Parts: sequence; structure tokens; C-alpha cells
Amino acid sequence: MAKNRSHEGSGPSQRQLRVGELIRRTLSDVLNRGDIHDPDLNRLSITVAEVRTSPDLKVATAYVMPLGGKNTDEALALLRRNKGELRRALSKEMTMKYSPELRFVIDETFDRMDETRRLFERDDVRRDLDDD
Repeated sequence: MAKNRSHEGSGPSQRQLRVGELIRRTLSDVLNRGDIHDPDLNRLSITVAEVRTSPDLKVATAYVMPLGGKNTDEALALLRRNKGELRRALSKEMTMKYSPELRFVIDETFDRMDETRRLFERDDVRRDLDDD
């Protein structure tokens, strides 16, 4: 019997992780090949950093970043405008019972990593770390 994962603090299941990675790779391939019939979207180079799925696998949230981190608003608008066609393209290439609803958000991981590096470079933070 499967464990109940509804309590707070539990992470995604192995199935969610596997499906999320499959969607990430497939979505990246679709965007890189320019399979979508929108020249505005096809001219952008968009990285799909991660895809997280809901527990029932019916919603997939893709964390994306356009090349160079510029034009994020435009990239999100274009992805959202073409999410139906992207969903159909995913369903053609994947063997899932249902094709998930796609949601797009900007991936801010690199911004957080840069901020963390800046914090560690500060003299007062280094001094606190050296006091161990």
C-alpha cells in the first residue's frame, strides 16, 4: 500500500520526480526544435530548469529562464499564450494517460545563488563563519 504523503513537509514522490524530469526534457526538446507555430516564441532561447508536478500529475509547473535572463516577461507571456500547443506537443511525445496542465514561472535559482555568494563574501559573515 502506498504511503500517505498529504502531511506537511513531505517532498515529492519518486513518481512526481520522474514525470517532472520527463516533462522537463520533452518540453526543452520541443522548444529547442521550434515545434511551436509561433515565430516570436521560436526566436527565443528558453531554458527549462525544472518541472514540478502536482501529486495527481495533472498540473506541471515549469521553471524557465530565457537566455541571458532578459525579456522574462515576454518569455512568460509567449509560453502562456502557447501553452495549449505545448501541451499537445508534449502529449504526442510522452506516453502518459493525461497530459498535464502547464504553468510557467521564472526560475530564480541563479539569482538566489548569486545573493548567497555575495553574503558569504561579506567580512562580517566570514568572521562569523571563522569563529567556529
